[in-house]
Amino acid sequence: MKDHPIVRYRLPLLVVAHTLLFAGTYALAFLLRFDLSIPDHYYIAFCVTMPVIVTLKTVIFLATGQLHGWWRIVSFRDLIGIVHACVISFLAIASAGYFSNSISIPRSVLLFDAIFTLLFVGGLRSAWRLFFEFIRPRLVADRYRPAALVGLDDETVFLASQIQSHGRLPLRIVGLISIDNTNVTRKSIGGFNVLGHLSALESVVRNHDLRKILVHTELLPGKVMRELMESCKHLGVDLRIVPQFEHRMSGASRIPTREIDIEDLLRREPARLDLENIRDLIQGNTILVTGAGGSIGSEICRQLIAFRPGRLVLLGRGENRIYHIEKELQAIAPATELATMIADIRDRERMEEVFGHYKPDVVFHAAAHKHVPLMERNIGEAIVNNVIGTCNVVDASHRYNVAKFVMISSDKAVRPTSVMGATKRVAEMYVSIISSQSSTQFMSVRFGNVLGSAGSVVPLFKKQIEQGGPITVTDERMTRFFMTIPEASQLVLQAASMGKGGELFVLDMGKPIKIVDLARDMVRLSGLPEDAIEIVFSGIRPGEKLYEELADAHGDIRRTAHEKIMSVDRSEQDESSVRGLIDFLSSPATSEQDAREALLSLDGTSNQSIESSFARPK
Repeated sequence: MKDHPIVRYRLPLLVVAHTLLFAGTYALAFLLRFDLSIPDHYYIAFCVTMPVIVTLKTVIFLATGQLHGWWRIVSFRDLIGIVHACVISFLAIASAGYFSNSISIPRSVLLFDAIFTLLFVGGLRSAWRLFFEFIRPRLVADRYRPAALVGLDDETVFLASQIQSHGRLPLRIVGLISIDNTNVTRKSIGGFNVLGHLSALESVVRNHDLRKILVHTELLPGKVMRELMESCKHLGVDLRIVPQFEHRMSGASRIPTREIDIEDLLRREPARLDLENIRDLIQGNTILVTGAGGSIGSEICRQLIAFRPGRLVLLGRGENRIYHIEKELQAIAPATELATMIADIRDRERMEEVFGHYKPDVVFHAAAHKHVPLMERNIGEAIVNNVIGTCNVVDASHRYNVAKFVMISSDKAVRPTSVMGATKRVAEMYVSIISSQSSTQFMSVRFGNVLGSAGSVVPLFKKQIEQGGPITVTDERMTRFFMTIPEASQLVLQAASMGKGGELFVLDMGKPIKIVDLARDMVRLSGLPEDAIEIVFSGIRPGEKLYEELADAHGDIRRTAHEKIMSVDRSEQDESSVRGLIDFLSSPATSEQDAREALLSLDGTSNQSIESSFARPK
């Protein structure tokens, strides 16, 4: 593509234009010095020196780079460059006049000439930029969309100036929108009008006919950002989230994103649980937490430490994670006695040893394998850990007269279609039958997906966003119940304080959230346009369901004394049927395929279905 003739001959045209301008300023300086009537001998001096001075100034401006660059993006730095060129020109001409004996030019003429050059060159360039920034957008208003930026901070004002000075962007910055009431009285800042307050966004949009709103990352907390997104969607306004200046200028290989508050993804207010009645259960007692190094187990420990247990036993297989949570808790509550036990719940003798030594008053059983696709490929491990391991901990709690036992279960235990969900269902059944014959108050708590846990989609999505995508979602229709880690952990404590034995608790987790909507929320809350990261659908993985449930058709959900906690009524389980199933699953003679078929044919709603799951003819 050939350049436009103006672009091709731009430098020669600029040289000619500046030559004429310099001639004009020199003539104006003489006229002003002599009150518009130049004496004859000075007129001769003017005519003789004109070509020399104009040529000298043109050469100096060319050498200092003041004839290059685009005038439409002239900045304060460019004006300093013009001043620099004018000073050099003045000194050069004055020096030449001082050493010349034949021609004398009044020094005031040279001073006036330098001043006029600065005013005319700087003024013309500023006028050119003024035309492109303010006049041209109004002449072709149909090509420019009225826009506003949220915030009155320096970053926002700088961003507004950048957009305004870039004539190629189809935006006309109408003004700025204040975030808080303290700045709402300001009429303007940085040359931009303050249009109003964010709480009155609808009237601001209507009054100024806004088509686009921009906000830079890190300015708004996630909750306010979500409200802004919803408001813009309702008003039909295009919202764009722009990275901060340092992110736009950095050479990082990752896409700059803002930090996401996990609660921003919940689409509801987190459950705020009453923890005061938990104090009598925890304070001064010995508390044991299995899986204490995991996402849920470690958060349970953080919640427990606030109630000053007499001793907190941290039990887990991973030494590094147990070490880290121990150090963290020691820093939070150095007076609380901590006991760290590297132990495997699958080791029955080791559980007997731990319970016999510490004789815990309350047990929170968080240890489990929870990753659905992995457990589909490791059926034996899922059974040994989630079923046999749970039996070991339950039996030890019964024998050593633990006051209360709370097992963390999963909504995937409802109508299980995965090995993981089915093993958690078997564990629920075993807890239920032991509860009916033990002085220990046994109970289970079902959770939905936990946002931000090590195995959740949130860390995966965040990494994929930072790498520029794509985000992988299994199916566009897939939904899940979600809760935060602190919320889930507080529910465990609340259930422990409320339960009398035999309960199966679930949390009112609101409406299920589409995974694809969660992905889009993460993109937007990361500070990027929603369509900036591609979302691809990889297909449902083995064992996954499109929808999760809190209870099956045979389990009635009823309210409890706490508005966010519900209880599921279940049919009585026959102990011999449940134990027969567990013996079948744990038998060395049972193949993984047979175990899988037994688990996936289990609905857990009747003793007949339990028995039929493992008593089929081979």
